[in-house]
Amino acid sequence: MGMIRGIVMSVLEGMIKRFSASGRSDETIEDREYLQHYGFTSRPKTGAELIIVNEGNHYVAVASDDRRYRVAVEDGEVCLYTDEGDRIHFKRNRTIEIVSGNRLKATVENDVEITSKTALVTASVSCQVNSPLINLGGDRGGLKAICDERLISWLGSHTHDGGATPDQSLTASDVCTAITKAG
Repeated sequence: MGMIRGIVMSVLEGMIKRFSASGRSDETIEDREYLQHYGFTSRPKTGAELIIVNEGNHYVAVASDDRRYRVAVEDGEVCLYTDEGDRIHFKRNRTIEIVSGNRLKATVENDVEITSKTALVTASVSCQVNSPLINLGGDRGGLKAICDERLISWLGSHTHDGGATPDQSLTASDVCTAITKAG
């Protein structure tokens, strides 16, 4: 049994993933099986490296790598990555970094639960939540930023009868529901 370092020429998807590669000088290995770990799959680009195990005329690729796109990691870290720069990086200090150049999409059939000490969503254009029900739960006193004295001041700075000063007095109970009113 031997081992060959090869360069990917092509990879074909199917029930059995197959590869073609160049091996040692003037050696071409064509249409052979490419084994991968259960639960993980990848399709290396042309030019990536392969480790091929052979016994007689039986050739099987068992690993691939591509130095052109590899992400540097520290001791103990793991990173899934693509040639386009997208990655899921399991970093030191129990930090997971997800980088997506275009879109991050999660489709969950039932529930999503996030538990943290603090949460921050930063959207440079817009943020939208579509739901038939939003239950804020817990202590709603933190909603003062939604409905506070600034809103009351803004709404109270106009008149209804054309007078010089506001002729309507407003309080938080006039402009906020019990759900959004600051405690």
